[in-house]
Amino acid sequence: MQLTFLGTSAMVPTKERNHSAALISYGSEGILIDCGEGTQRQMKIAGIKPSKVTKILISHWHGDHVLGIPGLIQTLAKNEYDKILEIYGPEGTKERMKNMFKAFSFEDKIETKIHEITKKRFFEGKDFFLEALPLEHGIITLGFTFIEKDKRRIKVDIVRKLGIPDGPLLGKLQSGKSITFKEKKITPEQATYVVKGKKLSFITDTVPCNNALELAMNSDILVCESTYAHKLEEKAAEYMHMTSKQAGLLANQAKAKKLILTHFSQRYKTMEEIEDDAKDVFSNTICAYDFMKLKI
Repeated sequence: MQLTFLGTSAMVPTKERNHSAALISYGSEGILIDCGEGTQRQMKIAGIKPSKVTKILISHWHGDHVLGIPGLIQTLAKNEYDKILEIYGPEGTKERMKNMFKAFSFEDKIETKIHEITKKRFFEGKDFFLEALPLEHGIITLGFTFIEKDKRRIKVDIVRKLGIPDGPLLGKLQSGKSITFKEKKITPEQATYVVKGKKLSFITDTVPCNNALELAMNSDILVCESTYAHKLEEKAAEYMHMTSKQAGLLANQAKAKKLILTHFSQRYKTMEEIEDDAKDVFSNTICAYDFMKLKI
């Protein structure tokens, strides 16, 4: 699993930071969290093919989070994208996407499925599931979690000692089922061990709220907006954003393992103040930057 930051700015991009976007690469899946203006170009610079994207999760319909969607879809169509692009967003997403397709002339089409998120766990696949909860940002806004399912791994030394050959019997043990081998019952607990799945949380534009804490709880990686440093807390509240110190407090309350800050106001040329504010309350904090890649 790899997390790539494609845009780490807030409403106004800078020379160094593009509008909001991050990509989770997991097996054949490419899950794009928001798609700010210029995201497809950022992907090319990062060496990621646009066709890698299989799902787009839209946190909310402010322009700095969605204006890259039309261009990305046009590029996918021109490159004969042969998958179904799934787009998930808050209530109203179907109508907004319909209007977007009316507003632009799409000469080529790709197949899309638009989903409005109405429940916490909105997607479950073989290896992971996705959850969302509403945040507090003035318009309908969602935060997201990616939760990898636990996996069973073979205890190689035990299996060799028992003489179990490679093949369906091992597969059955890995799926959590007991087997019979040489007239002896062998349980998954004897021959396998559980590797706990990873949890990534994305707290997008919001003020501190209970749902942000619920999503962030026990995250391996917590990605959190921190538009302003602590001394601009009143400004943050006015525009319904979080400060870096509030993000650090959230990580602390949530017992997260690592905090990554993003969505920075254009006023900050360097990230020292932002990072130091968060580290005052949560030491394992770093600031994201465009094209930062993290293997998880």
